[in-house]
Amino acid sequence: MTTLKTLNDLYVEQLRDLYSAETQLVAALPKMAAAATDPTLKQGFERHLDQTKVQAQRLESLFQDLGEAPGGHTCQAMQGLIAEGAEMIAQDAAPAVKDAGLIACAQRVEHYEIAGYGTVVRYAEVLQRPEHAQQLRTSEQEEKDTDLALTSASTTINQQAAQA
Repeated sequence: MTTLKTLNDLYVEQLRDLYSAETQLVAALPKMAAAATDPTLKQGFERHLDQTKVQAQRLESLFQDLGEAPGGHTCQAMQGLIAEGAEMIAQDAAPAVKDAGLIACAQRVEHYEIAGYGTVVRYAEVLQRPEHAQQLRTSEQEEKDTDLALTSASTTINQQAAQA
């Protein structure tokens, strides 16, 4: 475990948490896409996979700028969220009901990431790293946009699930 003496130490640790979360998500999203039956939801998971890869690369560039390695930390929260997604994938459920459950799992992931990115944006601002703040703000906005897309998809899917 790392000793956190300064806000910069905490900033680096929180970036490592996000990096771990993003790399775990890169492995999990193809499974979510494969389990989705709604074409829009499936495409949304596939798009978010591409976006997540870019977000991980953004974080790698920040680590390079800081002279730090991105590894060495495992995001326990993302492990739990992905485990919940795996449970949903394994459920014996009507297709629309499963899709609604996948959306619920995915939105929990998005909300975790929104909170994480929002936090490190503020740290970057306080640490006077405006270039970091801007890159992190971009990822935060992408997570918010994905959450809105999931909410939009849920409108139709939840109606279908109610009729299952």
